[in-house]
Amino acid sequence: MKFDPNRPIWLQVMTELKTDMATGKRLPGTRLPGGRDLAVQYGINPNTAARVYQELEKEGLCETRRGMGTYVTENAEHISTVRQEMALQAVRDFLDSMAVLGISPEEAAEMIRKQEE
Repeated sequence: MKFDPNRPIWLQVMTELKTDMATGKRLPGTRLPGGRDLAVQYGINPNTAARVYQELEKEGLCETRRGMGTYVTENAEHISTVRQEMALQAVRDFLDSMAVLGISPEEAAEMIRKQEE
């Protein structure tokens, strides 16, 4: 993963894991890599990996089971809600970018329709 120097690394790793959960790449109830393994996988500090899991737990997307590891939540409805929130944020970001260019939401929608043809 290539990190954006303008955003905290823990947030970027967290976003990637959330995306994996939202898209089904990491299914509900599956075990996540241990903190050290996550650190090695992303080339980050183990404390940063721990922060990623703490934040995901706060959002209800994973749970740590004492002595067993960290697992994706089994609450598929919650994952679906997070997926919807992520999609809406992507739309907001897109519309903000279009507004900077002076393109209205209606014009942006038309551009999208033309791309689908």
